[in-house]
Amino acid sequence: MSEEAGARTFTVGEDDHGIRLDRWFRRHMADASFNIVSRWARTGQLRLDGKRVAPGDRIEAGQVIRVPPPEAEAAPAPTARPKRERPALSPEDQAYVQAMVLHRDRSAIVVDKPPGLATQGGTKTERHLDGLLDGLQFDAPGRPKLVHRLDKDTSGVLLLARSAGAAAHFGKTFASRTARKVYWALIVGVPSIEDGTVDLPLAKQPGTGGEKMHVDEKEGLPARTRYRVVERAGNAAAWVELQPFTGRTHQLRVHMAAIGHPIVGDVKYGGQDAILSGGISRKLHLHARRLKVEAPGGQVLDVSAEPPRHMEESLATLGFDRAAGDRLPFDEPKFSETPEGKKRAASAAAKTRRKERRGERRGRGAPK
Repeated sequence: MSEEAGARTFTVGEDDHGIRLDRWFRRHMADASFNIVSRWARTGQLRLDGKRVAPGDRIEAGQVIRVPPPEAEAAPAPTARPKRERPALSPEDQAYVQAMVLHRDRSAIVVDKPPGLATQGGTKTERHLDGLLDGLQFDAPGRPKLVHRLDKDTSGVLLLARSAGAAAHFGKTFASRTARKVYWALIVGVPSIEDGTVDLPLAKQPGTGGEKMHVDEKEGLPARTRYRVVERAGNAAAWVELQPFTGRTHQLRVHMAAIGHPIVGDVKYGGQDAILSGGISRKLHLHARRLKVEAPGGQVLDVSAEPPRHMEESLATLGFDRAAGDRLPFDEPKFSETPEGKKRAASAAAKTRRKERRGERRGRGAPK
């Protein structure tokens, strides 16, 4: 920090690279409320590298944040509540969460989340993975950070970042859709098209308090899922591979139910039609099988998790060849189809159009 005509300036560190500006204030200037920061931004008193900035803008390492002097704060912020201390984990909980670890390096930890364990807490949810992360700190200065989520009853691969900088990197990777996630699921019935794409916008279903999603062509956000049939059990059920190209809440579950093939055990979206007879478990049959993502150093993480016991038993009961799921070729993302690739293509096209317009103006002004 330095002082300049009463103003305070801060240089963004590596651990804050990619986060929102308002989050930077929560980390480093907790006494500046969101309302104060917003007022500074509206009046031009808040600057990033000398330019006006909004609280929701993302910042980069090395940029300089200019903050008004303390006198500019209209009123002192209310006294902060004392930070609630997390209870120390028992040896049993530490062993439980450490047994989930599939991969660990300087930037990331990949775990195999069991079905029935929520990723984060909520109403009536006291036991969750987020509450166990102290057991995965190991040699890092802080506890790992959640990068994405899995539904409570969905099992499988889940990525954790070991620093704020790694979290920002992985967050960008997921947002740009260059990370590849592969899920396995058992569904009711067999799709007529064995390799297809579901492209249906999703929105929160009114009256459910945001606990349920539905297809909404008018107000929904874009959502796209690719599915491929691995094997079929007659016309009763199919084992499918699912690849989400967007990350909407309950996307895979809503999409499969929407095309008439709900995921086995998903009564929330498939009702009783999602239950199979013949000794098949009533639990949700949705598993995050594989994750492939680029780490901060450029190396590629490619981690897989074995299905939970109830899903393994169902695959065997239905006579599926357990090895068949890994025989499908793994699709690499095309950069041109990612948001960043599309952005660059649009920028290049705009640059070409500007050059063409300049050429037309020069042509009109040339002597005849």
